[in-house]
Amino acid sequence: GILFNPGAGQHILKNPLVVNSIIEKAALRRTDVILEVGPGTALKAVGLLWQKLWQHAFSEDNHSVFSPRCLANKLEIKVGDVLKTDLPFFDACVANLPYQISSPFVFKLLLHRPFFRCAILMFQREFALRLVAKPGTKLYCRLSINTQLLARVDHLMKVGKNNFRPPPKVESSVVRIEPKNPPPPINFQEWDGLVRIAFVRKNKTLSAAFKSSAVEQLLDHNYRIHCSLHNTVSSFLIYEVLFLCTVTYILTSRREIPENFKIAEKIQTVLKNTGYSEKRARSMDIDDFIRLLHGFNSEGIHFS
Repeated sequence: GILFNPGAGQHILKNPLVVNSIIEKAALRRTDVILEVGPGTALKAVGLLWQKLWQHAFSEDNHSVFSPRCLANKLEIKVGDVLKTDLPFFDACVANLPYQISSPFVFKLLLHRPFFRCAILMFQREFALRLVAKPGTKLYCRLSINTQLLARVDHLMKVGKNNFRPPPKVESSVVRIEPKNPPPPINFQEWDGLVRIAFVRKNKTLSAAFKSSAVEQLLDHNYRIHCSLHNTVSSFLIYEVLFLCTVTYILTSRREIPENFKIAEKIQTVLKNTGYSEKRARSMDIDDFIRLLHGFNSEGIHFS
């Protein structure tokens, strides 16, 4: 008797065999605290509770979730938008969420602290394949490299549209995400700024991708701010001062940007010196982008 809204992403997983398979692949422990998003009719919730696990369940619709009274002391239901809510502590996440929030939810999870052990998530098939795509493949994109920087991602299984009520228009897949702990020692905003530029036209050479006027204006602005804040020297002025018969040498450091300075030339110099001028984002892996980011940062060029 429950009416679902497909427009809001409410396609409820109805096949208990698929539910059981998802729970098995999560390799849950009896001491785990589980975060479930999009519990629907609580089919997964019941399965998880039968394993005597403590569970938090997020739903945007309090009419589409229920909990058996005998198990209610193990289940805490939160009604609201999971993207706008602070997540509680959890060891593992199991989610069949609306596909339109897939990307922001993945990064909300990966930036969540304290670290969780794993997440078993159902996505639209193409989105799932982008998460696991490797350099040189058709689906490799900014989503792929950003996710794989922060986590190990594995494709677990395909789920046909007939396993849902009402059936969606697309096929689905289940993936397992394990965050890297500790995370790589990289400023993620800097990293994302670089790969965003590189993947706007992933088939172009980086030399061509960085010739965009908008990119040059952004990096020129950041470069001048960096010089101002860090007082990096291009030349040293040494003043000798006598005070109370003590000779003190004061090194004043000041970056003087020449009037004819052009950020475009500096960008192309960095690309050439790092060996990535003729490389294309579609074929570059995480190590390539780490080296490129270090090359730019070491020359005072920043992306955030």
